[in-house]
Amino acid sequence: MAKKKPITESKIIELYMDYVLTHNEQPKSVYAFAKDNNFEEQKFYEFFGSFDALEQSIFKVFFDSAHAVLEKSEDYINFDARNKLLSFYYTFFEVLTANRSYVVHALEHNKNQLKSLKTLAKLKQRFSNYIEHLNIKTLDLKQAQLEKLQNRGLKESAWLQLLVTMKFWLDDTSPYFEKTDLFIEKSVRASFDLIDTTPLKSLIDFGKFLYKEKMHSN
Repeated sequence: MAKKKPITESKIIELYMDYVLTHNEQPKSVYAFAKDNNFEEQKFYEFFGSFDALEQSIFKVFFDSAHAVLEKSEDYINFDARNKLLSFYYTFFEVLTANRSYVVHALEHNKNQLKSLKTLAKLKQRFSNYIEHLNIKTLDLKQAQLEKLQNRGLKESAWLQLLVTMKFWLDDTSPYFEKTDLFIEKSVRASFDLIDTTPLKSLIDFGKFLYKEKMHSN
């Protein structure tokens, strides 16, 4: 009998992504998946309760990979909130691009309903926590309940912005996804200008960009 290979969480994820991209579907069962890859079924359940839970973890790993890269940068640590978020976006979408075939497989058929997609639940938890600790300057409302509502609204709007960007990236056919980079730069700048209640120039610029893209797609 062949010797069972040491197995880790990251290895299971790697094997799973390879399987779904090769077969265009989930494995038939955890038992079959473990047997095909020469490890004990029990080992799978040490890390994941199901294939659906594994899929949620993949997007969490994408976030963690991007965040780990940023945390190693001294420049990033000294950035203000706006530039930290911009850096996160660029790095996160580099990670997505490196795994585009899998991301397209996981999201393409539901790209218009990303907000309700359970596959992104753990990503949302990670990202919302990230936004909470960015120390984004908001209005001083001087009332605890209102501050709580404002912070919740900030996290939800930031999450929606990330989903919209992911949808744009999924549809982007430009070389090196150059249009997505433009989208990120303009949307993050516009959102911070709105929070800071500064002039609407950036918002208008972003609106022109979206209108231009819509006209070209039609």
